[in-house]
Amino acid sequence: MIIMPEKSLKMSKKKRIVLIAHDNRKGDLVDWARFNKGTLIKHELYATGTTGKILKEYLGLNIFIMQSGPLGGDLQIGSKISLGEIDCMIFFWDPLEAQPHDVDVRALLRIGVVYNIPVACNRSTADFLISSPLFSTEYNKMLIDYKTRMKVELP
Repeated sequence: MIIMPEKSLKMSKKKRIVLIAHDNRKGDLVDWARFNKGTLIKHELYATGTTGKILKEYLGLNIFIMQSGPLGGDLQIGSKISLGEIDCMIFFWDPLEAQPHDVDVRALLRIGVVYNIPVACNRSTADFLISSPLFSTEYNKMLIDYKTRMKVELP
């Protein structure tokens, strides 16, 4: 059995949450955010361009708005994840429609896994995530130390 080197990173009670939705899923995300507004306002919120503007307009949420996804917003969010500045991602993506920035979308989902942040891609998972007792507490997430792992020789 090979044990991969790990380290931990503490998430505070107040999570930094990014909210993203493709065009055909924006309505779903707005409905979900409206239902969970009481919880969301206790946290620091980020969103890509159009999604952030819609959430701010319809729900009055205080949101840090990045560029639109196709204009680099997904990359901005990915950078924030890699810097430890995002704790959780709610990303309602459209599995039935190709996106002009599919490569960026895939990279964003990949970086979420690399940095072990909770990622919800549909309403059911988002409901389970936001209702978890861990959501509103400090949490030590484990990170695989990929830099060390790449130096380890596997048998």
